[in-house]
Amino acid sequence: MSDDLVIAGRTFRSRLILGTGGASDDALLERTLRASGTELTTVAMRRVDGSRAGTLSGLMREAGVSLLPNTAGCRTARDALLTARLARESLGTPWVKLEVVADDDTLLPDAPELLRAASLLVDDGFTVLAYTNDDPALALRLQRLGCAAVMPLGSPIGTGLGILNPHNIRLIASTLHVPVILDAGVGTASDAALAMELGCDGVLLASAVNRAQDPELMATAMAHAVTAGRAAFRAGRIPRRDRALASSPHQGRPEFSPPTSLIDSGARA
Repeated sequence: MSDDLVIAGRTFRSRLILGTGGASDDALLERTLRASGTELTTVAMRRVDGSRAGTLSGLMREAGVSLLPNTAGCRTARDALLTARLARESLGTPWVKLEVVADDDTLLPDAPELLRAASLLVDDGFTVLAYTNDDPALALRLQRLGCAAVMPLGSPIGTGLGILNPHNIRLIASTLHVPVILDAGVGTASDAALAMELGCDGVLLASAVNRAQDPELMATAMAHAVTAGRAAFRAGRIPRRDRALASSPHQGRPEFSPPTSLIDSGARA
């Protein structure tokens, strides 16, 4: 049975989205994208000049990957709207990953500006995938505004701290009906697998791969982790217990008596 990821009517066979941030060069980035199996990759518009946009588009076409521009670095809803419109004109896509951060130290979302930006972008015809914190109430508000996907952080961008609040991530994933993509904080493959086991529909990561010692190998590991985590979620984990529970039943267990010869030798000793 098909288990594809569907966002705003588009179907993706891979549930891993790979960011381009931190990639050291285009050749390595292309190999990494291919190793990850991703079909969608983010690019920060503030780091791309006009001539670079064409280069990236060509590279992604070669790799069979679609570009997802993001509004990284924006502090206000107005900046995010302008950046998204620039991306739409230069890259020819209405899809945008919305980021509105409060400061450069934490890169945590600015909730009021994020909600305002989401509303403006949706009204302007964008397909919005919104980066947010792990607040279930805020995630629900983004869904109600019309976001096509909600992307809660596991921990602050680039920290590699993994998922700091798995309870909230599970709650968001079980509450929303739009896809939930874990975004930010992934440090290694087990973090990606955990996100999927918690019920996320996908994982977006960049630093964990692009800044690894061997980006291609880490991209391969992430792809396997996302697939394994999704399979485990669908299979259903066993309940946690405080006491041991034998894997084999006690019923029918044979009762063994020591041989008579041993009893006799023991008595003589």
